[in-house]
Amino acid sequence: MSNNKQPNVIIVYADDLGYGDLSCYGGVGVKTPNIDRLLENGTKFTDGYSTSAVCTPARYSVLTGEYPFRNPRTYILPGDAPCIISKEKLTLPKIFKKAGYNTAIVGKWHLGLGEGNLDWNQDITHTPNDIGFDYSFIFPATNDRVPCVYIRNRRVANLDPNDPIEVSYADECPYDDIPTSTNNPELLRMKHSHGHDQSIINGIGRIGYMRGGKKALWRDEDLAETFLNEVKSFITENNNNPFFVFYALHQPHVPRVPNPRFVGASGLGPRGDVIVEMDWCVGELIDHLEREGLLEDTIIIFSSDNGPVLDDGYHDDAQRLNKMCMHKPAGPLRGGKYSKFDGGTRVPFIVSWVSHIKPQTSSALVSQVDFMASFASMLDVDLEDGAPDSLDMMDVLLGESHIGRTEILGEAANKSHFLRNGKWTYLQPKEGPAVNYYTDIELGSSLDPQLYNMEYDIGQRENVAQLHMDIVEKMDKRIEEIKAGNYTRK
Repeated sequence: MSNNKQPNVIIVYADDLGYGDLSCYGGVGVKTPNIDRLLENGTKFTDGYSTSAVCTPARYSVLTGEYPFRNPRTYILPGDAPCIISKEKLTLPKIFKKAGYNTAIVGKWHLGLGEGNLDWNQDITHTPNDIGFDYSFIFPATNDRVPCVYIRNRRVANLDPNDPIEVSYADECPYDDIPTSTNNPELLRMKHSHGHDQSIINGIGRIGYMRGGKKALWRDEDLAETFLNEVKSFITENNNNPFFVFYALHQPHVPRVPNPRFVGASGLGPRGDVIVEMDWCVGELIDHLEREGLLEDTIIIFSSDNGPVLDDGYHDDAQRLNKMCMHKPAGPLRGGKYSKFDGGTRVPFIVSWVSHIKPQTSSALVSQVDFMASFASMLDVDLEDGAPDSLDMMDVLLGESHIGRTEILGEAANKSHFLRNGKWTYLQPKEGPAVNYYTDIELGSSLDPQLYNMEYDIGQRENVAQLHMDIVEKMDKRIEEIKAGNYTRK
């Protein structure tokens, strides 16, 4: 490192990107040369996990260092939910701030804002700025939920005070002067397959109802470059001070609306095109760091909040085109987003540092929940009583050791759990449908215990529970111990 300073850190966090969606992970349907570039000086983890098969809980774990089930509010939040991370909690950005870093989050948030009954037209009192970020430029929830606006620190960006925003997640639309997908299908440019039949923003049906704020509305086509430019500006402004950036991409979450110059770039339709767009963003980020003279001094982590989904509420032909091009978003894994199978939580996981990491592949078990303890260790910051489930995996993340975790706990969308321990993955019995009717994803729900040997059965096709009931009982007991408060770090 130059100037004897601590490295900058950027977490690039994709949304609904699968284990098989990158060319460096064997994806055949889409090329991701810029993300592949990270491996020229980076480690590709083949056993890297998020903590949840859906977004809000996974993001909660990254920022708090604890499993999401420890907070009962970690479900998929509506766009008007209060913030679920308390101002007092020790968080990942607070770790960096204690070490003298400037901190920023840019992109998707989806962890709630305010304290409830949020007035979008005034300063917001509980934002990312209150949990450790010096600067935030976000959208509140997901790109398929209202309000479809940017928030810069505590204010909705570009809001006209004469056109105040109103937001409702009521079952029935409380506003009689706005178009909805149900009442005005002729205004849609993208049809919904399930849900997403409420407010129409930018010709696309959304979840929830929104009135007003017309000048503040985003254009889906501009989201990627807008967020990228915010990240680049923050980097330039902090060239002489160590910084931490949580760059929370919105791709390839629905609705998938690439900038026009990326339309048709993949041959896989809009989902593939926004992955190409996402890859371009990563390339632009790398190039900007190099121009600023910061690339050698910056750790870049690339991962995803959960696994992939093709039809998640809009007709964009993803299922047909992926099948035709033989592209498997989850790669060899079973399941996907929402699922307890590995396709839900086993995700691309790359750590790059030009001046320190040699190109390599690691099969060490690693989890996103470990970012807290790992960076606290690197920066010599005391975790005190925070981040109870986080382990110091810094040597593993930097490729200096291939001995990772002994166990990883994860959860499906329905809050049922699995435990990975060495070669074994155990899925606790859980009542529920075997397949999500809307997304056609296998969920892993079964009243029978499931045990898979991941050494030879990465696709989790052969349930060997009845042959190893001693292992089943041991792993089931361990899950209950963890859930009861037997924290990993302690």
